[in-house]
Amino acid sequence: MQVELNGLPVFIDTGGRDFIPSLPTLVFLHGAQLDHFVWKPLVSRFAGDGLNVLAPDLPGHGASSGPRLPGIEALADWLVALLMKVSPGGTAPLVLVGHSMGSLIALEAATRLPDRTAHLVMIGTAIPMPVSPTLLEMARNNEAKAMALINRWSHSPAAWRGAQRDSGGHGLWLPGINLRLMERQARGVLLNDLAACNDYRHGKAAAEQIDCPVTIIAGSEDRMTSPKATHRLVGQIPHARLVELDGVGHALMAEAPRAVGDAIARTIATN
Repeated sequence: MQVELNGLPVFIDTGGRDFIPSLPTLVFLHGAQLDHFVWKPLVSRFAGDGLNVLAPDLPGHGASSGPRLPGIEALADWLVALLMKVSPGGTAPLVLVGHSMGSLIALEAATRLPDRTAHLVMIGTAIPMPVSPTLLEMARNNEAKAMALINRWSHSPAAWRGAQRDSGGHGLWLPGINLRLMERQARGVLLNDLAACNDYRHGKAAAEQIDCPVTIIAGSEDRMTSPKATHRLVGQIPHARLVELDGVGHALMAEAPRAVGDAIARTIATN
């Protein structure tokens, strides 16, 4: 689906379903230097279950045009405007699901939509989400090297060996797919996104405002947002529960799509 927001086209993967404003809606928010494609297995699963699914490309990412937005708060404002555009006056409950940078956007958006957010799902997350000065400088001056390094850190040893935990035996080499996805983003997206994560300072205050149930999904082999930081975050957010996937890295939806989907499905069942 493509909609126009502020005069610019926004691409949203709906899993091929027409949007029905009265139905509960799952909103999937991708991470840095990525786009809606990372959610493909989950979009297909939940759209197939008859739910509204919205997986937008953020501005300047994937098939969405326009300037890249410079911070998490600006991206959350953009998301709220997009939801109002797709469903004017909508009151149906939302389940906001974000990965990495997308988890911070989901958190901020939940504070702006407290009456509509039924559940918040944060995947591969940490608050704060600092980025090393070395990586920021690399993203500025040698984007290809920065992407290769992030790709290395994003996957577990098992993924680098060619294993996918619950792929059904398809034999996909996930690091290769992820790198191609990163490489297709426009130049400058990576630095913009890393800086947005690094500069976000409102996370603790936003977490304290959350009144809906929260599910945090973490990989035990995550080297981008460490399990220690995730455990601390669980204690900072009211009504939060942790789902930790053993042997999985930062690219959780790619390495363990079924397990991540099952965790999200349990959140829907409790709403």
